[in-house]
Amino acid sequence: MINETTPDLPVFPAGALPPRAQEELAGTAWEELPHVCTGRHGVPDTPDILGAVLATDPARRARAVGDLYRLLLNRERVFPATAPAALVLARLLDDPRTLAEDRWGGRAGRRPLRAELLNWLASFADIARLDVEDGAGTAQDLAAARAARPVLHDRIADFCDADDPLVREAALAATALLLAAPALASSVPRYAPAVREVLAVSADSYHRWIARERLAAWGEDVTGLVAAEEERRAALDRAGELAEDPFSGREQKQAIRRLEEQPEDTAAPERFGRRREDRIAALPAAPREPTPEPPVAAPGSGTGYRGPWRVAPEEERAEWTFTPYVGVGPLHFGMTLEEITLVLGEGPAVSSYSHHGEDRQLDYADFTESGVRTLFHDDRLGCVAADALTGPQVRLDAAPLTGCAPSRVEDWLVHRTTRPGSLAYSVAGDPVFADLGLAIRSQRAGDVVLTRPLFLLHDWLDLWHALPSEEWNCS
Repeated sequence: MINETTPDLPVFPAGALPPRAQEELAGTAWEELPHVCTGRHGVPDTPDILGAVLATDPARRARAVGDLYRLLLNRERVFPATAPAALVLARLLDDPRTLAEDRWGGRAGRRPLRAELLNWLASFADIARLDVEDGAGTAQDLAAARAARPVLHDRIADFCDADDPLVREAALAATALLLAAPALASSVPRYAPAVREVLAVSADSYHRWIARERLAAWGEDVTGLVAAEEERRAALDRAGELAEDPFSGREQKQAIRRLEEQPEDTAAPERFGRRREDRIAALPAAPREPTPEPPVAAPGSGTGYRGPWRVAPEEERAEWTFTPYVGVGPLHFGMTLEEITLVLGEGPAVSSYSHHGEDRQLDYADFTESGVRTLFHDDRLGCVAADALTGPQVRLDAAPLTGCAPSRVEDWLVHRTTRPGSLAYSVAGDPVFADLGLAIRSQRAGDVVLTRPLFLLHDWLDLWHALPSEEWNCS
């Protein structure tokens, strides 16, 4: 059996951080505070992630920010390392290096690192308001997150008056959510006017929602804000319909122009597969009788067979595991092509690029020895496809996902889905599971078809629009 291997990722020294952050980092027993994947080979520990946030290499900075979401707030849940990490991150905000601008995750447009760290702190504060029953973390981890709120408020308060509008909005968003702490209730009158005047009219739909939700919780009238949001959505829906209607004449051109003139919605995609405005606790799947048997991988082609449809037997496949919205095997979402080449130990056999104006962006790269296709957005890994014939055997709860009968994998996954609305189907009939960041496509193997699993970030779940045309030919 071939097991996944990957060289150790570089460790970033704590000395690269500002003195107060360095002291806080050094004074924390991180070995006792795991994140969602602590201990997995090749996955950075929390101190390494925090040290990389201010790295000089832009790709490493972006990877670290992605790891903050994927490893410390995975699927809207806090972990033992999350609250201590939030306290360290708040120490980084006044460092000049946080003025560096980039694209972070799936957010539209460029923004300073300082704004994105504040956005992460807002997400942290949002989750800290949830309960164990919501699946937001253990009672101990949620208590630690809530206990950190007054300290975090003190550390970010000055940024609510920042000159940069993106920083100011993100700081106000984080502050409004932190004020859910009972100890901070007396500060509400101070921030409520800015929440209404700044946050409620933001281009960021998440920030607008925070303003409406918090102002309502503070007893203020939000009727006008709710009506304005409904009008905004209705107008954009109507413009979208007209823009796609070839028979609307002048109205189509006006609608297209209106959509083009809309400011970019800077809200991050629903990273964890759960709607912020309609959070629900995980519910058990409806009873199904009988319980489907776990899928079984195809046995592989006969000894000596070397035709174009050869199916590798289990002993030839690498054994990989995956963590939803984090990564699969040695690959982690947010990696660059160079990082993937390093951990796989091979170069891509095929690399496909597309041109957007003067920019050239990587669409996908095939690694034939490993049997995977890696797909990219903004030159960072967002999807991994395991080849049905030769790819790694990726398991979920010990059950194989690669190279199996599609109907058996689908039946088994449908039965174990724990959240209503998680299952959808692509235009090609492929089941897509939002709670797992997993799609099951079919790939021909001679006269049969076998499963070609795709492991995805949330903004890739719309397969028809996210996947390049070449991926649809792998069927």
